[in-house]
Amino acid sequence: MEKKELHHYPSAELDLKSVYLGSEALKKAPKLYGVPTGIEGLDELFFVVESKNGTLKKKSLGGIPAYSVFNITGVSDTGKSLLVEQFAVKQASQGEKVAFITVETPANFVASALKLRATAMRLEFENFEDNIILIDAASSTRLRENIPDLLATLAYVIQNYKVRFTVIDSITGLFETKEMLARSIVRRIFNFLKKWYQTALLVSQKRSGHEELTAEAAGGYAIGHIVDGTMVLAKELIDTSYKAKIYKASIGEVIRLFRIDGCRMCGHDTKTHFLEITEEGLIKIGNPIS
Repeated sequence: MEKKELHHYPSAELDLKSVYLGSEALKKAPKLYGVPTGIEGLDELFFVVESKNGTLKKKSLGGIPAYSVFNITGVSDTGKSLLVEQFAVKQASQGEKVAFITVETPANFVASALKLRATAMRLEFENFEDNIILIDAASSTRLRENIPDLLATLAYVIQNYKVRFTVIDSITGLFETKEMLARSIVRRIFNFLKKWYQTALLVSQKRSGHEELTAEAAGGYAIGHIVDGTMVLAKELIDTSYKAKIYKASIGEVIRLFRIDGCRMCGHDTKTHFLEITEEGLIKIGNPIS
């Protein structure tokens, strides 16, 4: 191809390695399939649309789309950590390797929580405990404050343990003192996870001042605008007769809610669902609010 002079940008350099024909990009695209989450009621909420004999039909994906990077957001005590722990236990119990970056709680306490989650799921944690590789950024200021070091450590873990799934709890802990850099930090981590073909869940802490069912989290819209999709977890105190009627609950009761706020990689349910945290500490997605 003849190299043409760039009249409008005389000092610019072409980056032709970043230019793809549609067919070329498609050849590099991985197959779309569902990854079971281990969370009752969630896997059926993702779907693809197929054409058969000229008719379009929805087909359940049976999980979150493989290679997707999801933001799990909500205020405190909505079940975000429980959700990602269940996901990690589910994958590990199936023989998969999971990198679990803990930013808020030291690794030994997270391991105990994962064992509890496995017990609640009727699984023997000892049979697959080493399939979860913990990266303790909570106890390492260097990993927490230096993103290149954290990603280099994660790359080592991915390569050496053949990891296909990554959890970060929480990503907001990586920019809590530098929110002006939130977008660049999240973008860097997102691009890394996509490069390594990871299916990932990133917990983000929502400011209590934000509306419960919005996707906005600490760092503004840094996460939701970059990742492949967002799951919003919320809780609502029933303190009026109006709320009691809407949610079919008693005044004084606290109910929890769940909503998928977008997914670029496949179709998804758009309704707000009831969310339950069982006595055993498991997340369940219930019926939509009618």
